[in-house]
Amino acid sequence: MTSPQPTPEIHGHTHSHGPAAPVSKHLRKVIAAVLIPFATAVFIGLVVLWPGGAPEHERTGVGFDRQTVSGKVTQVQQVDCKDVNAAQVPPTGDTSTPSGREAQQAQQGTCERATVEVTSGKDKGRTFTEIVQPDAPRQLNEGQGVVVAYAPDAPRDLQYSVTDVDRGIPMALLAGIFALAVIVVGRMKGLMALIALAVSFAILTLFILPAILQGSNPLIVAVVGASAIMLIALYACHGLTARTSVAVVGTLISLLLIGLLGSLFIGWAFLSGNTDDNTGLIHGLYPDIDMSGLLLAGVIIGSLGVLDDVTVTQTSAVWELHQADPSMGPRALYRAGIRIGRDHIASVVNTLVLAYAGAALPLLLLFSIAQSSVGTVANSELVAEEIVRTLVGSIGLVASVPVTTALAALVVSADRPAPDGPAAASPARGSGGPGSGFGSGLGGGFGGGGKGRRRKR
Repeated sequence: MTSPQPTPEIHGHTHSHGPAAPVSKHLRKVIAAVLIPFATAVFIGLVVLWPGGAPEHERTGVGFDRQTVSGKVTQVQQVDCKDVNAAQVPPTGDTSTPSGREAQQAQQGTCERATVEVTSGKDKGRTFTEIVQPDAPRQLNEGQGVVVAYAPDAPRDLQYSVTDVDRGIPMALLAGIFALAVIVVGRMKGLMALIALAVSFAILTLFILPAILQGSNPLIVAVVGASAIMLIALYACHGLTARTSVAVVGTLISLLLIGLLGSLFIGWAFLSGNTDDNTGLIHGLYPDIDMSGLLLAGVIIGSLGVLDDVTVTQTSAVWELHQADPSMGPRALYRAGIRIGRDHIASVVNTLVLAYAGAALPLLLLFSIAQSSVGTVANSELVAEEIVRTLVGSIGLVASVPVTTALAALVVSADRPAPDGPAAASPARGSGGPGSGFGSGLGGGFGGGGKGRRRKR
């Protein structure tokens, strides 16, 4: 007699361990009865809400709502700031104030006069000058590509101005390195992940954003768009299997919970969603957009990526535990899977909180400089939005672990392979055979005839 061995614990992101073993025909029908109507509803939602492009509007020339063309710095000269009248305000004589010190430095320092050539648009080849102060955050260099704002209603000499630098080459190179790394390490799965990423970005830019701009309810648009992204991404990356289908159901339940909690607390906390220049510009251009609904849509879409990770990991863990020991019942599978999930919860929640804190770091620094109390900071709408976004998303993540683990344990334990099927005639395999999946292996199942894998008690 051998001593009982402990249940194997699988830590980390164990998303896939080879093809999933085939499940019975009856179980596949049950899963299909749940997911096919859902997928059909998502498709109908996409068709009904499809916007056909962002609506036209008259440009305001403010912030991002400006006409832009490409440009190139052809020459940079050192000049005295006083000679080019670089100071935006006259010196106050009081150097104890920030404005006084800034004005004094602007008049006494050495500025740069950059000659910029327009390289695209109807005025291609036209040149203009840009004065760069010594303390400006963005300095210009000869030969540097820049983004040029065009104001057609301004006087001719003031129609063009440098608004940013051209970062196209480094950004494209970084994206190429990322894609190469994903394909080299992930191989075919990595390639499918990149395709799913491209499809997700396409749904975001071609459906979600234009539909919201056209006045559709942001919450409904976010739910339909997020569901389409979830279906495409999960099935493209992990295959059309019962295991993936359980992850889809777990993700859907968690998204519904996030939507309900987000709607409740955004309304209860009176969060308008209009807290900065960008949201103010959006509200000014499209006053019919529900800004609080837009905030809720952002919470749902922002939580989706991490939810996919958690649900797939938990489902894979339960599937692997069952294949390692087919004698485990649903309760034992749930207990073993939830132990893995607790480790995942700790790391994922911390990741989500730090991601939001990192994005809001300049804002937090401003409150620190002002020496505001924690209560004052948390009560401000800017920070309250991030707190609600973080906590609602985290609650959904935490809830997804027991929900998905329970679903996976019930599904894999309820599978009843045909007694004369191929799985019953051979020992259970650790990672499933080729061609196994949601759409194959009509008589397959988990642990059928797997006595050789059972431990002696």
